[in-house]
Amino acid sequence: MDILRYPIGSFTVVLEPTEEQRKQFIESIDGLTDKLRQAVDGLSLGQLNTPYRQGGWTLQQVVHHLADAEMNAYFRFKRGLTEEHPIAGTFREELWAELDDYKYTPIESSIVLLEALHIRFVSLISRLKPSDFKRVVTSPTYGDMTLDEAVQRFSWHARHHIAQITALRDQMGW
Repeated sequence: MDILRYPIGSFTVVLEPTEEQRKQFIESIDGLTDKLRQAVDGLSLGQLNTPYRQGGWTLQQVVHHLADAEMNAYFRFKRGLTEEHPIAGTFREELWAELDDYKYTPIESSIVLLEALHIRFVSLISRLKPSDFKRVVTSPTYGDMTLDEAVQRFSWHARHHIAQITALRDQMGW
């Protein structure tokens, strides 16, 4: 596995998480924005425009991608709670990353968006019944997944990208 691409390893689902494990996933989501802020703190625009690996996105693109991906995940989750076995939408993330908002919008806008999104998401999922997490959505990318898996993917995805940022900082001595 490419350690630069997957610094925390690839995603592995916990098939039958305990209530304590589920609580830990939710708590990790609650603290992600603070970790992202720490990861990008003090970086110059030149540093933000550095790819985290050869052929990879710039740090700025990674931050904007996190906001877009997590908004999509939030909507997928809400559809899973309100519809029977919905087909979840997806987006062409590689094309979105090339749009001008990724290049010219300050990352603070995406961090603020993530802060608000995480408040809403944590508020929603921390009050669900265990049976709610068994509901299923169909992802064009991953196939059928329970909301238990969706929460885990949500948590992993942000930690994964934050680790890409911090790994580059460490590598470059920033």
